[in-house]
Amino acid sequence: MKTIKMLFLGVLGAFALAGCEEEPSLGTPPTTADAEFTYAPTATNPNVIEFNAKNKDLIAKWDFGNGTTAEGPTVLGTFPLKGTYQVTLTVFNSGGSASTTQTITIAQDDATLLNNPLYTLLTGGSAGKGYKTWVIDSTRDGHMGVGPNPSGAAGDYPEWWAAKKMDKSNTGLYNDQFRFHLKGFGFDQMTKGDVYVNTGQAGNFPGATLNPKTDYTAPFADQMGQTWTLTMGTDTTLTVSGKSFIGYYTGVNTYKVVRMSENELFLRYVDASNSQLAWYIRLVPDTYPVDNGGSNDPTYTLPIDFESVEPKSNTFGGSTVAVVNNPHSGGINTSAKVLETVHGNETWAGFYFDMTNKFDFSSSKTISVKVWAPATGTFRIKLENRDNTTEFVEKDVDVTVANQWVEVSIDFSDAVAGKYGRLVLFPGWSVANAGTFYVDDIKQK
Repeated sequence: MKTIKMLFLGVLGAFALAGCEEEPSLGTPPTTADAEFTYAPTATNPNVIEFNAKNKDLIAKWDFGNGTTAEGPTVLGTFPLKGTYQVTLTVFNSGGSASTTQTITIAQDDATLLNNPLYTLLTGGSAGKGYKTWVIDSTRDGHMGVGPNPSGAAGDYPEWWAAKKMDKSNTGLYNDQFRFHLKGFGFDQMTKGDVYVNTGQAGNFPGATLNPKTDYTAPFADQMGQTWTLTMGTDTTLTVSGKSFIGYYTGVNTYKVVRMSENELFLRYVDASNSQLAWYIRLVPDTYPVDNGGSNDPTYTLPIDFESVEPKSNTFGGSTVAVVNNPHSGGINTSAKVLETVHGNETWAGFYFDMTNKFDFSSSKTISVKVWAPATGTFRIKLENRDNTTEFVEKDVDVTVANQWVEVSIDFSDAVAGKYGRLVLFPGWSVANAGTFYVDDIKQK
């Protein structure tokens, strides 16, 4: 880690010099009157409340008191469960901020409002036991790592260093559990008495001791009864409350969700002691086999045509998949069965299949897919090393005709043979809620 930190001494020095410049004059800070707001139930659902800031010229940030937040002068707050909530509006300008709080009462539960796909992935959903417990994916390479902040051209992954399996054993990292409840958006951090913390944060943990594997192991009690917040937008972020945190502690408790699926939660977060660093942590459910990337999920070989076999695919980003009767039979595809996928609310939503054998493109150089798209746009195909998901090759192809079966094809002849055993598909790449797509006849040829 010393080498990484030394890379940025010059950058930090520049920041110090910048601090000597003359500070700009600030405007008049907002008043409490500027932070006043009104609210009323929407006509369609009394558990969905519309909030309006009286001063619409200021930056407005809302805390709904139920683990969710929003930003903007007019917003909707969703309250699935009956109860009393303290809603706070904070307004900002160049001179400062001001806040006001009002109490709202929700009379009845509305469980249908909890059916957010990301809530279900994180907590197990309303059909489950009410919570889901996640642990560090300790026996798979790449479960922890570090890269540049902001991310480089390669994207969000630990390009500078990635932990090998069990690399941080006996540090306090691998015995932690993180439980996300659906009811009340509750969060519990269960530590077994100790945690693994960044050297820059050791002073905040009385009794922290230097670990032989670098950084510090510190005594830390369970953090029970906290809350979690998912803020969805261009980047989806996950925040936990109070003193709680997830994984290796770097001084923050807000995490960018790089990937979320039924069996993976991959997070990116900054280093509070060195803003030039971004850390990564991968978690899996506590019921999921932790075996260096292997799983009990079935594997497949190409081609996949959905006729005789309904392969199990893992979704992420809020997408759903189902094998259905072909609703658009004709043209180049008269198959009886196809895969229907409804694009999730994340721009990076999609699904993947694990392969029985790792890809070799020495003779058959391309991956082709038949796709029916509701609009023209980008279709991304990614090859991933399922034993170390920081290793991948991804390429894009344009779908130039909508509402019609077309075949797209990408040349992967430059992909290393025997390395990539996962095929990841992103229909509607870079568009949130891109609509319903149909996919068929996935082939290597």
